[in-house]
Amino acid sequence: MADIHSSCIVDCRDLKYAMTSSELREQNGFTLIELMVVVAIIAILAGIAYPSYIEHVKKTRRSAAAACLMERAQFMERFYTTNMAYDKDTGNTPVAIPVSGCVTDLAAFYTFGAPSNLAPSTFTLTATRAGAQSSDACGDLSINQAGTKSVANGSMPVAQCF
Repeated sequence: MADIHSSCIVDCRDLKYAMTSSELREQNGFTLIELMVVVAIIAILAGIAYPSYIEHVKKTRRSAAAACLMERAQFMERFYTTNMAYDKDTGNTPVAIPVSGCVTDLAAFYTFGAPSNLAPSTFTLTATRAGAQSSDACGDLSINQAGTKSVANGSMPVAQCF
């Protein structure tokens, strides 16, 4: 009987030791392969999403530039209503479009020059691409006294740019 009891104690000790080893061998994290797979998936998603994001940002800036051109054209129309000419007021002073918030907000991306093609009955306002916007496919945006919108130096049609 002593032999059975002593062998049980040895077996129980071996079992206790085996359980402790099993607990020590459990994983408590991620393997390097698992981390690399996650990094690769994130890189693929970023590679797809980033160009789309950049195009969206360019489109937003272009819309803001078009709105700014419209604001400047409205100023020219108000000037014409008051002075019956686009180029000079009744005191023969040349027109000067005031600098608005949109011009300063977009200064890093578009240049808004003085009206071109300026005459008593005509004007053309242009937003010329600059900085990060210089690669925009729509090119430089323009609007004239008749409200005709146009693009120059771009590959996109006017309807998609305004």
